[in-house]
Amino acid sequence: MSIAPATVTLSDHFARTLPELALPWEAEPAPAPRLLLLNERVAAELGLDVDWLRSPEGVRLLVGEHVPEGGTPVAQAYAGHQFGHYSPRLGDGRALLLGEVVHADGRPRDLHLKGSGRTPFARGGDGLAAVGPMLREYVVSEAMHALGIPTTRSLAVVATGRPVRRETVLPGAVLARVAASHLRVGSFQYARATGDVELLRRLADHAIARHHPDAGDALGLFRAVVAAQASLVARWMLVGFVHGVMNTDNMTISGETIDYGPCAFLEAFDPATVFSSIDDAGRYAYGNQPRVAEWNLARLAEALLPLFADDQEQAVALAVDALGAFRGRYDEVWSAGMRAKLGLPADADASALVDDLLTLLRDNRVDHTSFHRRLGAAAGGDTGPARELFLDLAGIDAWLARWRALGPDGDAMSRVNPAYIPRNHLVEEALAAATEGDLAPVERLLDVVTAPYAERPGLDRYAEPAPEHFAAGYRTFCGT
Repeated sequence: MSIAPATVTLSDHFARTLPELALPWEAEPAPAPRLLLLNERVAAELGLDVDWLRSPEGVRLLVGEHVPEGGTPVAQAYAGHQFGHYSPRLGDGRALLLGEVVHADGRPRDLHLKGSGRTPFARGGDGLAAVGPMLREYVVSEAMHALGIPTTRSLAVVATGRPVRRETVLPGAVLARVAASHLRVGSFQYARATGDVELLRRLADHAIARHHPDAGDALGLFRAVVAAQASLVARWMLVGFVHGVMNTDNMTISGETIDYGPCAFLEAFDPATVFSSIDDAGRYAYGNQPRVAEWNLARLAEALLPLFADDQEQAVALAVDALGAFRGRYDEVWSAGMRAKLGLPADADASALVDDLLTLLRDNRVDHTSFHRRLGAAAGGDTGPARELFLDLAGIDAWLARWRALGPDGDAMSRVNPAYIPRNHLVEEALAAATEGDLAPVERLLDVVTAPYAERPGLDRYAEPAPEHFAAGYRTFCGT
């Protein structure tokens, strides 16, 4: 086996520090790997040579066949509540942590593969991934990054040359993903379930050092994760992002968005919106996301209880108090974000104005992104573009008058209200083309959504809502 250039150096720090949560494993060989997308900016931030990554040896790294010196590929063990039901042993069923690489900011990042083959955690799955879902994660995660929302990043998507059987036979692919880490609420649930308090303590110490160095102890760590997740979910809500599968094994300790399986973006504003085909009860509906995040964090608190205090009653009281900060932090970020979207100063009391607006948007089924973008023109007196989205003209006219009386700043609004998001119909259109071998629509979509605030000529269709016939029955799928 040839050796990677000296610029590719991996650490196996996680595998060495927490071997109980790290099962050494190897990726399945890809019959005919072919690079589809490479994120050159992310590669540069990681000190990886772009030309080498495009070479046959570099592509072999991106599918896990070539592991540089220092790397120890592992499947990570974790537990989790999936749709409210506890599973004591989940883990990376189709994924591998290749190792850690140092980012330009001096901090480590995980280099991780998705779709690299079955592991002992795969249960009944085949361990593979198809081109479409891997490109979806690439597009949406990069769009989220451009929107300023903490997220894992996509380094590359590589076609494997292996067919994947789903409803039909699809071309297979591997996603190379970069994350601050892949520590999850489910990681702590797994450690707690072992009954090994020292393992739980080592995991907490690792998380503190990696993500929240000012936390000091396990209770401080929990408080930091509560704050990070409250802020993250508030930002999701502000842009209309629907995660779709907020299981505890999909909630990070870092506060990054992870796992873009059945995700989608709101079009017509409705808190009850559900896209995921497997969320029959609407547990992870758009409007439920803050409550679910808080519920997940309560599960993290349960896992960490032995580290909070020796006395169980005291530990529970400390956990309840720390979790109680979630709603205040969420409200703080959400309210500040809504004031910014409405072009209002930070000290404006806009709660009633926001509540009334959300009711109007819901009752009139107004497109979330289009409205906020058009509202910038209304700040300067041109209310027509925003007004025409409503059937209740008297209602929106009255609201606009109240809002304009506060002197909104239209220029500031254009810097926080995107013109372009990954519109669901455009994502599906691009993925369908890519599955048939045409990457041009995906590349165009990426170019648009990674510069979301700058309106450009010729991109009108990227700012338009989906046709009604598409939006009415749109469903997303996990891809497993």
